[in-house]
Amino acid sequence: MLGKSIAIGQFIPIESPIHRLDPRVKILISAILIVVLFIVKEWLSFLFIGSFIILLTITARIPISYIGKSLKPILFLLAFTLVLQVFFTPGDYIWEYGVLHVSREGLIRGLFIIVRLCLLILCTALLTLTTSPVELTDGLESLMSPFKKWGFPAHELAMMMTIAIRFIPTLMEEADRIIKAQQARGADFESGSLIQRAKNLIPLLVPLFINSFKRADDLAIAMESRCYRGGIGRSRLRILKLRKADILFLSITIIFITMVIFLSRFIW
Repeated sequence: MLGKSIAIGQFIPIESPIHRLDPRVKILISAILIVVLFIVKEWLSFLFIGSFIILLTITARIPISYIGKSLKPILFLLAFTLVLQVFFTPGDYIWEYGVLHVSREGLIRGLFIIVRLCLLILCTALLTLTTSPVELTDGLESLMSPFKKWGFPAHELAMMMTIAIRFIPTLMEEADRIIKAQQARGADFESGSLIQRAKNLIPLLVPLFINSFKRADDLAIAMESRCYRGGIGRSRLRILKLRKADILFLSITIIFITMVIFLSRFIW
């Protein structure tokens, strides 16, 4: 199933130190790691950050192979990025054939971008795997609540972001079922030219969009039937409170990231 091969949007209810962390702390840590991944430009920095993400994954008792499956949907994007960088980046050519030229700089840059994208996906997947949709919504709303005094719709935006992330695996499972149903009726999604393959996707995209709008309408009716009116006057079963473990974990992460940035700027 396509949905089961994607980690982003899924939640695994396991008892672990990472699962027990405050969702605001996990969101901040993920945001910090994502920003740092775009700042650093050294392989050693990626090695340290990747090791840190793997350590968090082990602490959360999430199978590393399970998170690795989330990279499958972007394999084409990774391969396409590598090809673009290898053949269109000028530099010292290490292989030539006609008009095709492979440069050393392009190969290094392509691998660098691929590693960065993989770490971004793993970091985001780890957040959703260890944080339930309700906690994710409450955490995002709490972090954006200071902007409410300027009319910023913190609760509505947090709800939309959480629902969008949550429905990624659901839509992929729906697409997988439609593909199998259309293939049983004789549809071919793999053979033919690129234009023909694009045309063959119409029997997939049309029912997928229809089901998506129907699912969104059912969700809206369910929320209205439960008298959902947004964040105004809404009570919560669990009130978010920072514990000593949350502050300690956030402090350790900030110290680690600061060390990586310092080493990348002045030593490496």
